[in-house]
Amino acid sequence: MKKLVIIYGIIFFIVCLFIARLAYLQLGTDRYQLNAFNTSIKQEIIYPNRGDILDRKGKLLVSNTYSYELNVIPKHITDSFDTIGFTTLLGITKHQFDSIIFSITSAPDYKRMTPYPFLKSISRENFARMQERLYLYPAFSIVKRPERKYMVNSAGNILGYINEANPAYIKTDSNYYQPGDLVGISGVEKSYEKELRGIKGVKNHIVDIHMNVVGPYKNGEYDRPVKSGKTLMLTIDYDLQKLAEDMLQNKRGAIVALDPNTGEILALASAPTINPSDFLNSATRNALIQDSISKPTFDRALQATYPPGSTFKMVTALAGMQMGTMKPETTYVCKHGFRYGRMRIACHCGLYYAPQGLERAIGKSCNNYFSEAFRDIVRKDSADYSVGLNQWASIMNSFGLGKFMGTDLPVGSKGTIPTAAFYDKMMGEGVWNPYRIIFNGMGQGEITTTPLQMANFTAVIANKGHYYTPHIVKEIEGEAIKDSNFVVPKKTLVDPKYFQTILIGMENVFTMGTARSFRVNDFIQLGKTGTSQNSQGQDHSLFVLIAPKDNPKIVVAAIVENGYWGARWAGPMTSLVAEKYLTDTIKRTGLLNQMKNGNLQGEYRKQWIDYLKRKGLYVEPIKKDSLETKQNIARN
Repeated sequence: MKKLVIIYGIIFFIVCLFIARLAYLQLGTDRYQLNAFNTSIKQEIIYPNRGDILDRKGKLLVSNTYSYELNVIPKHITDSFDTIGFTTLLGITKHQFDSIIFSITSAPDYKRMTPYPFLKSISRENFARMQERLYLYPAFSIVKRPERKYMVNSAGNILGYINEANPAYIKTDSNYYQPGDLVGISGVEKSYEKELRGIKGVKNHIVDIHMNVVGPYKNGEYDRPVKSGKTLMLTIDYDLQKLAEDMLQNKRGAIVALDPNTGEILALASAPTINPSDFLNSATRNALIQDSISKPTFDRALQATYPPGSTFKMVTALAGMQMGTMKPETTYVCKHGFRYGRMRIACHCGLYYAPQGLERAIGKSCNNYFSEAFRDIVRKDSADYSVGLNQWASIMNSFGLGKFMGTDLPVGSKGTIPTAAFYDKMMGEGVWNPYRIIFNGMGQGEITTTPLQMANFTAVIANKGHYYTPHIVKEIEGEAIKDSNFVVPKKTLVDPKYFQTILIGMENVFTMGTARSFRVNDFIQLGKTGTSQNSQGQDHSLFVLIAPKDNPKIVVAAIVENGYWGARWAGPMTSLVAEKYLTDTIKRTGLLNQMKNGNLQGEYRKQWIDYLKRKGLYVEPIKKDSLETKQNIARN
C-alpha cells in the first residue's frame, strides 16, 4: 500500500510539473502568450514610403503618393456576414463579391489568416465614405499604400516601375512580402528593391469577439515602427539624359555617356523612349510591353547588340600591338581596299598604293589597314590559327566585350566575341582561316556589342588601359557606394604604352576625317565614326567620342538604327552631349534642332513592310481612289 501511495505521489508530482510548465509557457512567456491571443489580436501592417530617387545633382526624379486598398482576412467572414449591406457600401454586386472571394480562397498558397487585397485604388472620397461604416465588417480593413510619383517625363528605361508581387516573387522572401505588396519590376526599382522598399511597421491590437479594437496589445511592446526606404542618388545627369532622349525622338537606337574616371553612367538613353508616368496606367504599361514592333521596353542601350563597325578598329590595332603582330609604326598599303583572290573589301581612305600608318588609318578609317592587321593577328601562329584568334579574344574579353559587364542594372547582353571553338562549331574544325573571318577586323563579321560596351571600350582608350565597371547608383542614403566591383579599376591585357597612337588617330578623325563637320572650339574631341551593315535595311549610324583631349571627363557612344552612316546622326549626337556636359550649354543650336527634328519612321516602316513581304504576310493597302472606283463600278 505504501508503495502504491509513493507511485501515485510521483505521478501527481509529474502532472503538477507539466501543468505548471504549460501555464508558464502560455501565460508567463510573451512569445507563447502572443500566439495564444492570435484569435483576439488584430495585426495592422503599416507600409513604408518607398525611397526617393535623385539624379547626380540632387534633382528629384521619383517620389511617392498614396492609394487606398481594402484588405480582407478570409477567416473572419462568418456565416452571419452581411453580404448585401457590404456590397451596397462598396457599390459592387454580390456576384462580384463572390468572384473576388473565390479567387482568393482558391489560390494555391491560400492562408485563412493572411490579409489579401480585395479592392484596389480606392479614391479618397470612397475611402472617407467606407471608413464611417467599415467597423461593421471587421473582416475588412483599409490599407494606405505608397505609390510612385514620377517628377520627370524621361529616363523611364532607367527608373523602371513597380507592380504587385506575384506568388513566385513572394516565395523569394515570404518573411517580408505578402499578397498585394508592390515590388520593383524593372530598372533601378528592380535592382535596388531591398534598399528602396523600407521596413514595414506593425501594430498589434486587442480586439473583442466582434473584432472591434479595444486597445493595444502589451502597450505596444511587440509593435514595430515603420521605416522608409533609402534614398538613391543616381549617377545620371538628368539634363544630359533629357537631351539624349530628345535627340532620339522618332528614331530607334541608344546613347550612352560615361565618366571614364569613375565608370558612372551620365546618360543611358534608349529609343523609342518611355515617359515613366506611362507605367502608372496598367493599360498603357501593357501596351508598351506588348509592342513587338518598336519594342520600347527593350533597353537598346543595355540589351541590343550590333556589329560595332569601324568604331572597333582601334581595338583591333591595340590587340595587334599587344600580341606583337604589328607595331605603332606599322604600315600597310591600301589597294582601294583589301584584296585576296576574288575577295575585295572596298575602301575610301584616299591613300592608295602607298604605305599608310596607324594614325592616318584611324583618321581616314582605312578598311584595308585593319583587315590586314586582323589577318596578321589570326595567323600569329601559321601552324595553328586558333592560337592567335583565342589570344585576341582574351584581350577583347579584358575590355568587357563578349561577357556580362556586371553593372547594377537588371538587364544586359554579352554580345559576341568569336573564338576558335566558336568557328569550329560554326564552320567545322580546320575549315575556317583568317580570310573567311577577315571582317572581324573592321567590327563586322561575327562581332556584336551593346552600346554600353562600346562606351566602355572607349573609356578604356581614354584611360590608356583600364576601366571602372559602369554603374547607375552614386549614393545610397547619402553614403557613396563602396562595392569593389565599381570602385576598383579593372586592367585590360593591353600595355598603356600602345594607347597614345590610338588617341592621335582619333583626333585625326576630327581634323582630316569624317567628323570635321561637327568640331567645336571650346574643347578638343577625339572620336571614331562607324557604319554597321544591316541586312534588313539601311546601315546603322555609330560613333564613339572622348572629350576633352587632355583630361577626359566624358566618353559617349551612340547608335541610330538605319541611320545610314556614322557622321549623319550618331556623331553629331555624341558631340552635342559632350558639349552640354562640359560647358553646360549648347551653342550649335542649328545642329541640335537638326538632330531633334530628324525622323526615321519612314525608314522603319519600309523595313517592316520588306520583312512582311519576305514572310509572305504583306497585304497591299487599298487606295481610296481605287475603292471609290470599285464602288462606282458596282453601282453601274
